[in-house]
Amino acid sequence: MNMSVVELIKLGRRYLAMWPERVELADYFREYQTIQISRLVCRYMPVLAVLVFILQLYLGSLEVLPQALVYAFFILSMPVQALVMLGVKADKFLPPALSSWYKEGVAKINESGGNIKLSMQKPRYIDLASLLNITYQKRTH
Repeated sequence: MNMSVVELIKLGRRYLAMWPERVELADYFREYQTIQISRLVCRYMPVLAVLVFILQLYLGSLEVLPQALVYAFFILSMPVQALVMLGVKADKFLPPALSSWYKEGVAKINESGGNIKLSMQKPRYIDLASLLNITYQKRTH
């Protein structure tokens, strides 16, 4: 699907927020590491960008202002890049093996009275994140 960069960033944020923070998922999904690194980048890179900018101005003079801005903008672009890449991944279709596992999971939850409304035709990674989120919410309640 063709999306604008802003839509990709929004989808990436939603995808990042949906993934459960459960360590056992690392054994089954390579995506878990990507999510954890993206959370780290989104949490700490803005602070690092401000720190780098202030330190360069403090240790240098106004002559280094252009260089400080370039470094700060580069570091600030990392969370945006992470969210765009997550948005692209969230919009991709699941591979066949993972798709069948996903469909079985949705069927099991619906059989147990969950009655969830998730895509069964061509599931995407965002649907997988929704399924995992629903599954782990049910286990904690």
